[in-house]
Amino acid sequence: MESIRERIEAQEAAALSPLAALSRNSKGRARPEEPCDLRTCFQRDRDRIIHCSSFRRLKHKTQVFLAPEGDYYRTRLTHTLEVSQIARTISRAMRLNEDLTEAIALGHDLGHTPFGHAGERALNRCFADGFRHYEQSVRVVERLEKDGDGLNLTYEVLNGIVCHTKGQQADTLEGRVVRISDRIAYINHDIDDAVRAGVLREDDIPKPLRDMLGNRISQRIDTLVRAVVQGSGEEIQMASPQAEAFEELHQFMYEHVYFNPVAKSEEGKAEEAVRRLYEYFLERPEKLSKEYRRIYQQEGAARAACDYIAGMTDRFAVHTFEELFVPKPWKSE
Repeated sequence: MESIRERIEAQEAAALSPLAALSRNSKGRARPEEPCDLRTCFQRDRDRIIHCSSFRRLKHKTQVFLAPEGDYYRTRLTHTLEVSQIARTISRAMRLNEDLTEAIALGHDLGHTPFGHAGERALNRCFADGFRHYEQSVRVVERLEKDGDGLNLTYEVLNGIVCHTKGQQADTLEGRVVRISDRIAYINHDIDDAVRAGVLREDDIPKPLRDMLGNRISQRIDTLVRAVVQGSGEEIQMASPQAEAFEELHQFMYEHVYFNPVAKSEEGKAEEAVRRLYEYFLERPEKLSKEYRRIYQQEGAARAACDYIAGMTDRFAVHTFEELFVPKPWKSE
């Protein structure tokens, strides 16, 4: 009898674009597995990512504002969900494989450090092999999750994760959709967070950009998503003139938010904290938690210290730093 999975695969073949990545045509996993009778391989990858510990830790990792006080600022988790929503909308409109798109989107930032890009810069300087969060995201799902067994994801999901930000484009259009959706998401929610933080006003955005893209986050996202759908075919790209306006908005955000001394006032401290934590565990790998001591034994202290710190949430990194380096008040017996 035909399984539910086989029925879904047949529906994909009948309904999706000829440019879509069909789950039945996946290049497969590093370790072959028996297929599920309910879910396609990309559905299984999505579910594995959602249930892994690294995904849960994203809720306490910085997006732009370090450990913000308030429940409304974005974290890596809310950013990930916004990327997923935008990417799924584009993929559905283009008749691409929505399950593959969602799996890539949900896994793309699993390797991000505490303290956002400040933590990434610090680890990149400390670790001799260099540190890039997109490569670490793949390492998380291949080497670190499930006590070293990894999630055994499909080639297409791994490829989309590692290609989501810089360098070579993903092999699939679904991976390329996630790449552009990531930019659409972070530019717009960073504007929203910057306005809430008092770093920026909506009216500070040049009027020609507001006229072209919209005056609110919902308008801008809608405009940009439509521009991607209209501009894409065999390649994923944004139609003009929205593409030019989006690049100008990106530059505006670098000048007024990403390099803003008020928004970034604590980043130097964050980088110093990451550096000192790295040096501490590099010299004392026996202090690492059990799963990272395994990495130390197999790949050395530097790799283990890097993995351990990259996996920390903001608040755990701060707590660990305080425990190791901040003097404690004397308590009498």
